[in-house]
Amino acid sequence: MTSIGALAVSAAFLLSACGGGSDTSATSSSAPAGSAPAAAASEIKLIHPGKLTTCTNLPYEPFQFKEGDKVVGFDVDIVDLAAKKLGVTQEIVDIDFAVIKSGAALNAGKCDVAAAGMTITPERQKNLLFSDPYFDATQALLAKKGTGAKSLDDVKAKGLKLGAQASTTGLDYVKGKGFNPTEFADSPKELLGLQSGQADVIVQDLPVVLTWLKKPEIASKFELIASLDTGEQYGVGLKKGNDALVKVINEEIAKAKTDGTYEQIYVKWFGKKPGELGT
Repeated sequence: MTSIGALAVSAAFLLSACGGGSDTSATSSSAPAGSAPAAAASEIKLIHPGKLTTCTNLPYEPFQFKEGDKVVGFDVDIVDLAAKKLGVTQEIVDIDFAVIKSGAALNAGKCDVAAAGMTITPERQKNLLFSDPYFDATQALLAKKGTGAKSLDDVKAKGLKLGAQASTTGLDYVKGKGFNPTEFADSPKELLGLQSGQADVIVQDLPVVLTWLKKPEIASKFELIASLDTGEQYGVGLKKGNDALVKVINEEIAKAKTDGTYEQIYVKWFGKKPGELGT
């Protein structure tokens, strides 16, 4: 997702959470009673003792969304690997994505980590320390049925209205292809824009589109017309210099990929094994 300038966002953050973020918190799963803190835990200073606080932007199903009063999702389960290793509970803070990707939320002590379906980019690496990649991402085009479009070139040739979520890599990608799409503050507003006719086609992360299409009311009127292989990878974001915590996160991601835990989490949220999504 794109950046609008760390200084401007930081200023906005100090006044209030901007855009669609509600700046609320909810607890995820707790560490097992018998779990032992990691050896590196003594080097790790958490902003709230006994809690690993995660900044995200809700909802972004299936990565993070509310199920009743609890925040669940793929990203939540990934961060829980580190929380359980540290013997603490994960707490979720919901704020605007622009404040997360700029590094403002982490620098202001709002959270220890950021997990928000966030693509690792050189621009963001200037402001954030990223974990090793934990998800291979790609973009997709969702359109109302009957457009006849099968690609971005078709969208342009047919003069269709394109929409994208603000501050995202999807927006960056289509702008790089010469489009000037209508921007929506978050993914629910983007979908609503498609449903209301403000856009004929929208670009969004493939897993999000596939989750939307599981709902009969969406699948009856809209269709996936193309996948865009953008070569993106998601990472957990941290404040620069937080090497002890990123070490634990990286170790737990690597362990999960080795012992089968990662595949279990992947199948749980996407219904397919890694590498099979979209097939």
